[in-house]
Amino acid sequence: MMKPLRLLIFLLLLPLATTAQVQQEIAPPYNIKTAAFVTSTNENTYPFFRLGDPINFIFDDLFGNEANYYYSVQHCNYDLTPSQLLTVNDYVQGFDTQRIQNYQNSFNTLQIYSHYILSFPNKFTRLTLSGNYILKILNEDREVVMSRRFIVYEDLVSVPLQIKRARVMDDIPHKHNLDFAIKTDAFVFQSPLQNVKVALFQNGRFDNAIYNVKPQYTIGNDLIYKYDKETQFWAGNEFLNFDNKDIRNAVNNIVRITAGETYNTILYTNEARGNKPYTYYPDINGNFVTRNINLSSSNPQTEADYSWVFFSLSAPEFFGKKDLYVNGMFNNYAKTPEFKMDFNEKTGLYEKAIMIKQGFNNFAYVIADKNGKPDEANAVDGNFYQTVNDYTVLVYYRMNSERYDRVIGIGSASSENIIN
Repeated sequence: MMKPLRLLIFLLLLPLATTAQVQQEIAPPYNIKTAAFVTSTNENTYPFFRLGDPINFIFDDLFGNEANYYYSVQHCNYDLTPSQLLTVNDYVQGFDTQRIQNYQNSFNTLQIYSHYILSFPNKFTRLTLSGNYILKILNEDREVVMSRRFIVYEDLVSVPLQIKRARVMDDIPHKHNLDFAIKTDAFVFQSPLQNVKVALFQNGRFDNAIYNVKPQYTIGNDLIYKYDKETQFWAGNEFLNFDNKDIRNAVNNIVRITAGETYNTILYTNEARGNKPYTYYPDINGNFVTRNINLSSSNPQTEADYSWVFFSLSAPEFFGKKDLYVNGMFNNYAKTPEFKMDFNEKTGLYEKAIMIKQGFNNFAYVIADKNGKPDEANAVDGNFYQTVNDYTVLVYYRMNSERYDRVIGIGSASSENIIN
């Protein structure tokens, strides 16, 4: 009798086991470009939004054929597995899997494209719960074209955050340490060591985020995090940049511009900076700004052109060790073949050509393993505590009676104000 009973239990649990998988981001295909969360003024933003505030997501389709795209949203647990105790109706007011109806075609550009704009709330969909979300963009056949993570939070607790130099002697020149607390007088935490979780982000990135750090100690209802190692990030270096807002003229780190079916932007060769002294180099922490100074109107989203941007890097010491990628917010730090650099044995350089929208772009050269995990300890451009980065702490809380992981607070700080 025991064997049939065990088999029945296994079969009942099998659907849960097969669906409770971590929801990874799906990188878009070649024709989808410049996908980003933006503010109401079209400025790129990190994917963290207050519950009830507008959420805008944009992207371009280089096919330019006004294809139909659809969207769906999936609520996830802290560990990015689907929230199986919730139904769509629990976190969506209205309907899911709707067509994106707001789009425009490019105007006066060599590279045609269709520009899509998805906004929440809209007449079909309103998000009602905080937490982790996966936004999926679907094609006409309801196949997932790409997906993006974003986080919706509530302001129920305060999260005072300071960026400090590392406490471990060997790490002092190379890392930033996050020193923070979680404070509230609105309620008393239930079992905070088990029910409260945090996620730490550097420049809004998910590929090097820190999870599963418990409070070091408590003072009354305050949760204190003053770790020496668990909350440290490699500081990195300032991002590199180029600016082709005037797509016909070579300025700002650009050797020359050529034109054919599309424009070609050839950048100066960069050298690995890991063994060089730190140099202050103002950046926008990996972000990009779409712009065209020759606009006939005020809409760069549809009048900025695309260009093949040719990157080259002198870093022979990395050849044959790990893969190198060109990364930034312009490609969501994707570690895909489209952005992987090739080593040219004739020139001794790493090289890559990438189609990028016109404007001011930050970028970095990133080492990663076969699974896409960045090797920050051996960063191409080194790690310097003087580097200015944005840091964000998000606080998750699930009371004993709740069915999902709420995000109840956010804290932000910059290492520009780093202290000892």
